[in-house]
Amino acid sequence: MGVRPTPEKLEQATFAGGCFWCLEADFEKVPGVVEATSGFTGGRTENPTYEEVCTGTTGHLEAVQVLYDPKKVSYQELLRIFWSHIDPTDPGGQFVDRGHQYKTAIFYHNEEQRRLAEQSKKELEERGIFEKPIATEIRRLERFYPAEDYHQDYYKKNPFHYQSYRAGSGRDQFFQSIQEKFQRQQYKQETKRSERKYRKPDQSTLRQKLTPLQYHVTQEDGTEPPFDNEYWDNKAEGIYVDVVSGEPLFSSLDKFDSGTGWPSFTRPLEPDNIVEREDRRLFTVRVEVRSRHADSHLGHVFPDGPPPTGLRYCINSAALRFIPKEDLEKEGYGEYLHLFDKAKDP
Repeated sequence: MGVRPTPEKLEQATFAGGCFWCLEADFEKVPGVVEATSGFTGGRTENPTYEEVCTGTTGHLEAVQVLYDPKKVSYQELLRIFWSHIDPTDPGGQFVDRGHQYKTAIFYHNEEQRRLAEQSKKELEERGIFEKPIATEIRRLERFYPAEDYHQDYYKKNPFHYQSYRAGSGRDQFFQSIQEKFQRQQYKQETKRSERKYRKPDQSTLRQKLTPLQYHVTQEDGTEPPFDNEYWDNKAEGIYVDVVSGEPLFSSLDKFDSGTGWPSFTRPLEPDNIVEREDRRLFTVRVEVRSRHADSHLGHVFPDGPPPTGLRYCINSAALRFIPKEDLEKEGYGEYLHLFDKAKDP
């Protein structure tokens, strides 16, 4: 049996991470995953049985083949989930399960998956989360053999035994400790990145950096003319950042034509970078929108937008700088590329 055919618009990914009951359960909880199948791959024996694989002599690893919708979950996200649910430094098995058949590996289906897997492994090594070297192999998928029926959805069919096994295996305890490390490191990195990138220059620099209109809008709470501004009808893919500090504010994925002549969005890209304040100017009560790090005046938000939020963030083009999708990596905003991978048309 080779790679199983997939329904139109769905894709496959294959991972070995110790007990396939556990890995199957982990992946089937992910939005966008249609199905995860427990099985065997990487060995010599054709159509192996579970008993044969358990001897450790077939060369096969217990693995899970994931059928997923790439419009809802990216391969990069599946890789992230995989790394966070295994001990990638263990060359002899996983947790209480010892032996070759419980080793970890990523089996790529095509060259793009290989590239992304190698990139994610390199990034994991560079992050320094683990003290030991990464032992997980990246291998080309040759054949995948589904395991016997009683192994499929084992966590649903035998919940008591599954939960007892999982609780005693040490997998969840390890997962929790690793998640805490990831979160602490991510917080430190984001804090450093914010402090480094998103600072407001002094007034002298601002006067030199900004056009008169940009200065008037962001520093003097001004408003630009409708239909006569840079981004009101911009339909390109990318993100919008504060023209003063560069902090990410909005995405083209949430932009819509409000008919007002100003860029309009249903939601912020980074809610933490948005500050809302009551504005009683112009003899009415409105909600002003400002950027957190630069304190730039951006515009206002109104409760007359389309679903799913019902909001309309009406923003001045002069307060924004647009970064096209193809420039995100070189401009230092590569972490947002995956948003546009998910949004690709079939």
